[in-house]
Amino acid sequence: MSHTTDVGSGDIVGAFLFVADLLDEPRLARIYATLSRTDELTVRQLMEALDLPQGTAYADVNRLEEAGLIEATTAEQPHRYAAVDVDLTLTSADTEYTITPALIDAVGRRTADDDIDAYIERHGIGGLATALSYAIDRERGETTHRLMARDLDCSPIETETILQALRPVVRDHVDLDSSGASLADVVADDATDLTDDA
Repeated sequence: MSHTTDVGSGDIVGAFLFVADLLDEPRLARIYATLSRTDELTVRQLMEALDLPQGTAYADVNRLEEAGLIEATTAEQPHRYAAVDVDLTLTSADTEYTITPALIDAVGRRTADDDIDAYIERHGIGGLATALSYAIDRERGETTHRLMARDLDCSPIETETILQALRPVVRDHVDLDSSGASLADVVADDATDLTDDA
């Protein structure tokens, strides 16, 4: 369960810089992502879930808490922690992408998933953010890997590979049940419309 906080009341530049660090450190991203996907956890539960040494886990939780990306939800020991929602949009001259818990989760999986790691090496975090938006659209039945390949000027094999690697991230963070018709439904409706017109 994620909690929302008012970023306007804090150090926005400091939070932005820490989110940049978070995207550069997959271990921190994994801790944040685990908390964003689950109910509140203790440091010990994080250690067990992510196979982290005790000193590393406590140091990382302290860093995330100081940055305002997680918060203690209990006053008594052991503290339980929850993720704070992150929704930060970055814009440059020709691109825009949004840093969300799903993107942070995808970055956190880079150490365990060679396909995500290779994609980040080739296309950067911005490229991964774009691929994640296509992965969400694909899971909703709104696009295909071939359309993504055409739009991004990538090979269909590379796009299918990253879409498959991002599928668990999408399923963990996106409510797919509330989406509209699947692509198969749209294609079937189009075929029916063509035969009805004949």
